[in-house]
Amino acid sequence: MENQKLNVVFIIIFVLILGGVLTFVSKRGGDASGVPDGKYDTFAQCLKDKGATFYGAFWCPHCQAQKKLFGSAYKLLNYVECSTADGNGQTQICKDKKIASYPTWELKDGTRLPVENSAGVTLETLAQKTSCELPPEGATK
Repeated sequence: MENQKLNVVFIIIFVLILGGVLTFVSKRGGDASGVPDGKYDTFAQCLKDKGATFYGAFWCPHCQAQKKLFGSAYKLLNYVECSTADGNGQTQICKDKKIASYPTWELKDGTRLPVENSAGVTLETLAQKTSCELPPEGATK
């Protein structure tokens, strides 16, 4: 009986702590990337509208880092998954495009941007090459 009471107390404490963590995360905004929701939505949409394409692979840590730069806005990018589901091959579209490394950014005119760091291509370079405007520092939408 005493063990049951103790278990109930632990469950209540756990639920309260979990509720506090979820409240903190929801008030903070953004996602696990630390980028506030919506900060790069307009920028990502502009890249897509200008024909910039991001080729990557789900297993590629540099591709994950590239996506993380955009926060939740990465979903707005023109992203092409190059890996087969088993991670051992390349999709036909990427073979046809001769995508040799990840991440690869290709502009509408066929120009490919060189990887600049462990996160791929900087947002500043993407902005410069596409004439898409980055949001001011600290801006959220």
